[in-house]
Amino acid sequence: MTTTLDVKGLNCPLPILRAKKAMKDIAVGDTLEILATDPGSVKDFDAFCRQTGNELVESKDEGGTYRFLIKRKT
Repeated sequence: MTTTLDVKGLNCPLPILRAKKAMKDIAVGDTLEILATDPGSVKDFDAFCRQTGNELVESKDEGGTYRFLIKRKT
């Protein structure tokens, strides 16, 4: 199952904080889709996944909106 989190318009550290909270609400094996506009979120979500042990399945720039798919592993 995929849950979508829209954090467009928010700047660091809010997208990461909201994602961290949302990850707790989904089951292990499920996916969180995050939509963000902060260019710094590309680095932030890569680091977030390394630190938390979750899998960054996809990271895309869709014309100024960044789309991340993170699979919950822990």
